[in-house]
Amino acid sequence: MKTQKSLLALFALTASAIAAEKPVKVFILAGQSNMVGIGQVDSGGTRWTDECTDVEISVYEGAYDAAKDYDKIEPLRKEKMASFGGTEPTPFPEGDVRIARGFFAAKQTGVYEFRPGYGDSEHCIMTVNGIMAHSKQPGAEPVRQEVKLTGGEKVPFKITYLTKGASSLGWYARMDVPGTLTTLVKHQGKFPYLIDADKNWKSRDDVWYKGVVTATGNKWLSIGCGAGASQIGPELAFGWAMGDAFEEPVLILKASQGNRSLAWDFLPPGSERYLAEVPDKSGNKTPKIIAGYKDKPDMWDADPAKGLATAPPAEWLDKNGKPIDWYAGKQYDDCFNEAKGVLAKFDESFPHWKGRSYEIAGFVWFQGHKDTGSEITAQRYEQNLVNLIKALRKDFGVPDAPFLVATGCGNEGREGPGLIVAEAQLAVGDPAKHPEFKSNVKSVDTRDFMPDPAQSPREQGFHYHQNAGAYMQIGEAMGKGMLELIKK
Repeated sequence: MKTQKSLLALFALTASAIAAEKPVKVFILAGQSNMVGIGQVDSGGTRWTDECTDVEISVYEGAYDAAKDYDKIEPLRKEKMASFGGTEPTPFPEGDVRIARGFFAAKQTGVYEFRPGYGDSEHCIMTVNGIMAHSKQPGAEPVRQEVKLTGGEKVPFKITYLTKGASSLGWYARMDVPGTLTTLVKHQGKFPYLIDADKNWKSRDDVWYKGVVTATGNKWLSIGCGAGASQIGPELAFGWAMGDAFEEPVLILKASQGNRSLAWDFLPPGSERYLAEVPDKSGNKTPKIIAGYKDKPDMWDADPAKGLATAPPAEWLDKNGKPIDWYAGKQYDDCFNEAKGVLAKFDESFPHWKGRSYEIAGFVWFQGHKDTGSEITAQRYEQNLVNLIKALRKDFGVPDAPFLVATGCGNEGREGPGLIVAEAQLAVGDPAKHPEFKSNVKSVDTRDFMPDPAQSPREQGFHYHQNAGAYMQIGEAMGKGMLELIKK
């Protein structure tokens, strides 16, 4: 038995050593705003203003003492607050210990988290309706408990400030807004792998997230890797799937920017000019030359005698007569040059992996909305996408790297130019249509993940109504698709 245990321990140690020597798996994610990440973690902080009423500050002598019951001690003085919170709160009176007492009335019935100020204002103990809602000692992390409130009902609150530089600035956030990650995970039990036994958000210590251009987080994978600290994109679920699948560490490198077109901003190297009949506002069509890579402007009139040889205008100026600093493919260059720069300085970029090698394990492309604006860009999408796949593989020196494409038009992908774009995105993963991509390009359809706007933070279809559940489902589908490609 001892021999068997020793062999098992030796095997585990050997397997761990082998995994430690393997290159870091790098997945490059790119696209426009849905890849940037607009899924809401919670409703976001709202600055408290007129929700707080009848607020009075009491000043007590001496350093704060947790053993004292300040409700039974006569204060040195009291001062009514004309304005508590807002952008111009009434300054606090001077003193050692200051305690604010008043009433708070939520505007909607729901579950709330309280975030009293920042800096010195955050160092406090706050109770709401008798519940310890927030506690942060200097040098410690805040501890918070959610409070259920009824809209319009006044409840007492008390804030005991622990430092002298505090003010009445503060925020609250509703934590049960339909479609937010907090509601889905902590209140509805979905995606349970994102939280620990105490319902705190987990982060991975084997998957690192790095964003360039936008969503520029640089940390172990956790919430807040999207457009803001309270937003997610598909990288969260995708990164979790990759971390579970590989023994070696994983790097999620995201290079994305909102409101960008594959026909213009992300136009890949090698894309050539072409002629198109472009309708004006009256419907009359004019022959135009559509820009190729590095061209500007995006289109110009074609000389019937010269055709594609018609030179672009010598200058491209804005309405104020200033040169426009943009060209076809500039977003491609900005995003992927910066991504290559990060990898070129791998030890410096990721000191926790210093001395370790890496390999490009796959690409994920999630974009399309901007190209639904006209049939011309939609009709060209498939060709541009083929060029993109080839250009990225060439630029990063990985000619056969797995490449996953997700439809990125939401409900717009059901008809008109949006349907053309969605079908183009699905076509590149179809070996019957693109045999050159057989076994190394796959498409996943995200259109069925469109949530009910009534069960989402905002009605905004092109952003999946900012529903975090949609972004998690998309990320999981991307992860499943990528792993299928890698197995092939």
